Amino acid sequence: MTDQPRTPNVPAKPSLDGLEEKWVRRWDDEGTYRFDRTRPRADVYSIDTPPPTVSGSLHVGHVFSYTHTDAVARYRRMRGREVFYPMGWDDNGLPTERRVQNHFGVRCDPSLPYDPSFEPPAKPDPKRQLPVSRRNFIELCERLTEVDEKAFEEMWRRVGLSVDWSHLYTTIGRDSRAASQRAFLRNLRRGEAYLSEAPTLWDVTFRTAVAQAELEDREQPGAFYRLRFHGPDRPVYIETTRPELLPACVALVAHPDDERYRELFGTTVRTPLFGVEVPVLAHRLAEPDKGSGIAMICTFGDVTDVTWWRELDLPTRAIVDWDGRLAADPPQGVPASPYGELAGKTVFSAKERVVELLRESGDLDGEPRKISRPVKFYEKGSKPLEIVTTRQWYIRNGGRDPEIRAELILRGRELEWHPPYMRARYENWVEGLNGDWLISRQRFFGVPIPVWYRLDASGEPVYDEPITPPEDALPVDPSSDVPPAFTEDQRGKPNGFMGDPDVMDTWATSSLTPQIAGGWERDADLFGRVFPFDLRPQAHDIIRTWLFSTVVRAHLENGSLPWTDTALSGWILDPDRKKMSKSKGNVVTPIALLEEYGSDAVRYWSANGRPGTDTAFDTGQIKVGRRLAIKILNASKFVLGFGGDGADGAEGTDGTDGADGADGGGAVTEPLDLAMLAALSSVVDEATAAFEGYDYTRALERTERFFWEFCDDYLELVKARAYGEGAEARSARAALRTALSVMLRLFAPVLPFVTEEVWSWWRRGSVHRAAWPEASELPAGGDPAVLAATGEALRQIRKAKSAAKASMRADVSRAVVRGSQVAHVARGDLAAAGRIADLALEDAPAELSVDVTLAPTA
Repeated sequence: MTDQPRTPNVPAKPSLDGLEEKWVRRWDDEGTYRFDRTRPRADVYSIDTPPPTVSGSLHVGHVFSYTHTDAVARYRRMRGREVFYPMGWDDNGLPTERRVQNHFGVRCDPSLPYDPSFEPPAKPDPKRQLPVSRRNFIELCERLTEVDEKAFEEMWRRVGLSVDWSHLYTTIGRDSRAASQRAFLRNLRRGEAYLSEAPTLWDVTFRTAVAQAELEDREQPGAFYRLRFHGPDRPVYIETTRPELLPACVALVAHPDDERYRELFGTTVRTPLFGVEVPVLAHRLAEPDKGSGIAMICTFGDVTDVTWWRELDLPTRAIVDWDGRLAADPPQGVPASPYGELAGKTVFSAKERVVELLRESGDLDGEPRKISRPVKFYEKGSKPLEIVTTRQWYIRNGGRDPEIRAELILRGRELEWHPPYMRARYENWVEGLNGDWLISRQRFFGVPIPVWYRLDASGEPVYDEPITPPEDALPVDPSSDVPPAFTEDQRGKPNGFMGDPDVMDTWATSSLTPQIAGGWERDADLFGRVFPFDLRPQAHDIIRTWLFSTVVRAHLENGSLPWTDTALSGWILDPDRKKMSKSKGNVVTPIALLEEYGSDAVRYWSANGRPGTDTAFDTGQIKVGRRLAIKILNASKFVLGFGGDGADGAEGTDGTDGADGADGGGAVTEPLDLAMLAALSSVVDEATAAFEGYDYTRALERTERFFWEFCDDYLELVKARAYGEGAEARSARAALRTALSVMLRLFAPVLPFVTEEVWSWWRRGSVHRAAWPEASELPAGGDPAVLAATGEALRQIRKAKSAAKASMRADVSRAVVRGSQVAHVARGDLAAAGRIADLALEDAPAELSVDVTLAPTA
């Protein structure tokens, strides 16, 4: 067996220094975590590892959550499973583009030609970015992500992640692009993907569409403006927060049961300033108790406007362009004056001018009423979203199809959630969907939409007949590749073709991480061994995006869940209990922590964050972790310091340190030794049950508590006997080594470096490939109460010495222990540890107490 005992080789001065470098190199050289793809599916445990976004540096929150996954991976490996634990880099999308823009001082302009000799400025100015072609921009993205990826890998190795680095992928790599495009084309063939021109949530800074899952509400100051519309018989007052959208007004709307406006339904009123006739209509979504009870419908101010526009079949008067400024020309039916004063202005400036004009015309009733209200933002954006009409690609996800929604709810109930209450977040999200998944983005560094469009005789694209490539041609880039039956000189010409200019949303690729990492349609043998995966670990805040979208893709393509279990991590909070994030500037980078305290100490803090629970960053707990690692070194040195006992130290038949004494020298026979191992047996059962439930925190807590009791009580009690000779001494030494072997394996998933170091002092092979301990390894018949009572008696004796301000090595002439029915069986060990000349033990029904008489000092 690979974990066979050998003659101990213990360093004179064990230290944590340098363990990371030593063992990272050794693990890599020996292939300790290399996946054995010859094992059958039943033996494999596969993990759909989150690919971190490569846009700068990792922060301590990453170390926190990825440690949780690694602890599970290490546990499963020790349980005999062949762990498929790949790593990926999420390197496409907006975060990467922003980093490239700021780092190199450039911006992408797709209209520019490619410059093969382009080099970014030596001193880039992020505020005066140079325009470059799309291809040049992508090359810069690839250049910078390659640097970041190397730094990320180095950090993860330092943290001790037991991933198989030969299974590394990137979300912009060739395999990922092919898988993403293949899945899209199959969605398209089955009618699950479709192109639609419709009102779209739009970020004016990034000039791209945004999906429902990427929204967040931010509280913003604002005001209600009371405007006078001109009716045939009386004025009609509405209250709005967006008076700048007056030129886009297409109707007024009130609730059908609102008596104040019932007589106006079916009539028209004129808009202030512009004098445009708009109808007054009834709709159930109008709120009688909000403002004046009647609202203007603009195309488009918010999602409710979209609903009204669609259900009431209203015209469109769009005025906000993709850049967030008002269009140069007024919409049809709106007079050029005073619209000309608004053209080209930002929505903010337009609002100011409209309010001035309303005051001048007398159509502003009173002063604005200041309010604070939630406004929708793109989660990575800095300006409120607008709604503009664009042509976009969608995938059906239940937002408009109750049948698909019901199927996805059932998928969520098939999934094992850790912790279980997180399933409610998934169901609430699915049930609250109000549209399909918008997957196209008007960006550059991403997986291209793999379609072209035929141009008619006038050069207009025929969108309802997209041209698609064969799957064996993937990946393709329609901006540079040519569709079947066409030639490059037909690009952009009448009766020729054009490529779809958009890329896929980053989640459209990340939602396929099980397929990408598992070799879907690329490596059938691997895919058959790992899919569906066993575990998806991730943060709880992206259930609606990553987890849900991955379920959607596997449901549509594979007819199954992508994994059987999901384990959710919480956030890291700063000292003010706020989420740690780069955008807030409150992140802590881990490298200094790892260098100062060691990786095991940081992992210890991480593992103390319970599944699904937000955890405060705490260097105090990291220090506790370092003290624990140091104590493991020192306690192990003591245990292994006795040497062997000749022939009696032969290995046990099962390769463990079991009841026959294994390499400790003889059988475990003494009551105190059996009691300690019986207590340890319970710890093994509890830690195993905790890990099976993905509660690594509970497993660590139970193991750590026993370890300190072992060091503080058992080691002190058994020390004198272990130094002796005969069967009683051999029993102590066998028990010590048996316990050490078990505890190292219990600690190994969380503290991989110190446990591997100690294991190497006396065992062959890696502790991380050793078998997880089982209670059956330990001898039966021990009573944990013996250790508990004897340990408590020793603590009281120490307390008495401390109260007398005597040394712990002070002699005790007499001690009487009362109230213990079990401590008497370890009488000799207690007397030796307490340096007691005369030890009396009296059974009594009362709680255990000790009377101590110190020996007179010379």
